[in-house]
Amino acid sequence: MTDARTAPYAALLLRLTLGGLFLAHAGLKLLVFTPAGTAAFFGKLGLPPALAYAVIAAEALGGLALILGLYARWVALALVPILIGAIVTVHGANGFFAQNPGGGWEFAGFWAVALLVQALLGNGAHALTRRA
Repeated sequence: MTDARTAPYAALLLRLTLGGLFLAHAGLKLLVFTPAGTAAFFGKLGLPPALAYAVIAAEALGGLALILGLYARWVALALVPILIGAIVTVHGANGFFAQNPGGGWEFAGFWAVALLVQALLGNGAHALTRRA
């Protein structure tokens, strides 16, 4: 049975964690790999290089929206394709474990499931959007 007293705080903790992870990954693409470098990497994967800019924006804006609790249910669902894309284009071929060379799909898969859990839970406590 779900404890109605603590579930909103569980959703808050998950929301803050997921949002922080997305901001960290957007920052990595912006500050370490650079947007141009990220676009070049997307091109090497056979993806349109311009898609890199959309992913960076989605990670940054989505991470911020999750942290603030702005329509967390819908933002979480909208971010799932980024993780599925990372599995299909990069990590899937490297096996399951994240410690495998090139990083397996373990982390991205868990992250996608955590986003689905957030979508099921909703905003949680201390969200700017009360119902979503």
